[in-house]
Amino acid sequence: MTVLSTKPTTAWAEVDEQGRLILPPGVAQQYGLNPGSKVRLDEGHNFVRMHRPVTHLTKIYIEPTVACNLDCITCFRNAWDQPIGRMTEETFESILNGLKKMNPIPSVYFGGIGEPLFHVKTIEWIRRIKQELGVKVELITNGTILTEKKSRELIDAGLDILWVSLDGATPEGFADVRLGAELPVILENLRRLFKMRGGGHFPKPEIGIAFVAMKRNINDLPKIIKLGHTFGARYFSVSNVQPATKEMQDDRLYLRTMRNIAYLPSPVLPKLSLPKMDFNEETQAALIEAFNSGCNVSFAGNNWGGANDVCNFVESGTMSVAWTGDVSPCWPLMHTHTSYLHGKPRVSNKHIIGNVSESSLEEIWLSPEYLAYRERLHNFVFAPCTFCGGCDLSETNEEDCLGNDIAPVCGGCLWAQGIIQCP
Repeated sequence: MTVLSTKPTTAWAEVDEQGRLILPPGVAQQYGLNPGSKVRLDEGHNFVRMHRPVTHLTKIYIEPTVACNLDCITCFRNAWDQPIGRMTEETFESILNGLKKMNPIPSVYFGGIGEPLFHVKTIEWIRRIKQELGVKVELITNGTILTEKKSRELIDAGLDILWVSLDGATPEGFADVRLGAELPVILENLRRLFKMRGGGHFPKPEIGIAFVAMKRNINDLPKIIKLGHTFGARYFSVSNVQPATKEMQDDRLYLRTMRNIAYLPSPVLPKLSLPKMDFNEETQAALIEAFNSGCNVSFAGNNWGGANDVCNFVESGTMSVAWTGDVSPCWPLMHTHTSYLHGKPRVSNKHIIGNVSESSLEEIWLSPEYLAYRERLHNFVFAPCTFCGGCDLSETNEEDCLGNDIAPVCGGCLWAQGIIQCP
C-alpha cells in the first residue's frame, strides 16, 4: 500500500525586537502582502487568521459568450432578459494587455453564463495567455462539443484545468437537467481526452467535475465520483442550485440550512465540538440529531459557521469580465437575473465597476470606489435575508434593513452563506 503524505505546507514567521511580525518572502508574495498593505485579522481560540489584502488580485473570470447549445433547467438564462452575444477580439486584446501590465499576473478562468467552447476564439485565447503570460488557465464546459479536434487543441494550448458540468449519473437523470445533452457522448469525450493527454505523473489539463445538487439528483453524487475516476478527475466541486424559476424551488436541499443555527457562530449559543468519526449506518441517525440539536457545530476543530457572511469572490481576490468587457466584482453580478428566495422572486441587478475598453484592469481593480466596495464586504455585517425569511427589501439587491443603500447589498446572496459555490 502506498502511503501519501498529507502534511500541510508549514511556514514560520518571526517577531523582531520591535514586535513586528516578519513573514517569509515567499508567503508575503503569494498572498500580496506588500509593504503598506492593510490586512484583516480574525481571532480564534488559539490562532489568528490573516486575510489577504483587498488590493491583491489572484484570478480573473472571463466570459467569452452567453450563448449556449443547451437549455439546462438550472440556468440563469431561464429568468432574464439580457442580450445574447460573444466577446470581440478587441475586448480580449484589452484584457490581455491589461493582464500584461499587472504584477503579479492573476490566473485566468474562462466561464460565465454561456458555453465557453461555443466561441470560436476561446481556445486560441487560452493558447495566447499561456504563451504570453504563463499563468494558470482554467475552463468550464458542458462537454457536448469536446470533440477530438478541440481536445487536441486544448491540450496543445496548455490548459491547466478543464472543468466539466455533470449533474446526473444516468442518461435519463442527466437529460432531465441538461436538456439537449447526452451523457454517453460526454463521457466518451472525457475518456478520449483523458487518453490523449500524454504520460507523466501530472498530465494537463487536469480534469474537474462540477455537480449541482438537487433533490432529483443528490443520490447520483456517489456515482458521479465513481464515473470521474474512469476519466481521471482530480477535483469534484458540489454546489446547491439557485432556483431561477418558481418550479425549481422544490428541488432545493437547503431550506432548513438557511435557518439552522448549527451554521451560525455566536457567543451565546451552546457549542458542540465533534471529532472525526465514521459516517455509516451506525452513526448517521445520531449525527443528524446532533447537527440539528440547537448547537453551533465544530467538526475536527473547524467551525461550520465559518462560511457565513463571507464573499468568497472578494476574499479570494477575484473579479469578472463579461463578454461585453464590463467588469463586475463576481460573475453572479455580471448580468441582471431573477432567482427565488423564501418563495419570492429576488432580482439581482448587475453591478458594473468599469469596462476594459475604457480603463486598464489595474485601474479598475485599484479604483477608490471599487476598493471601498471590497472593504465594505470585508467589514460590514450582512443583512440576515437568508435567515429571517425575507422582507420586501430582500426582493432586490438595492438596499437592506441595516441601512446599506449603496448597491449592491449582499444579504440575500447564497454564495456569501456557503450554500452555492463555484469551482
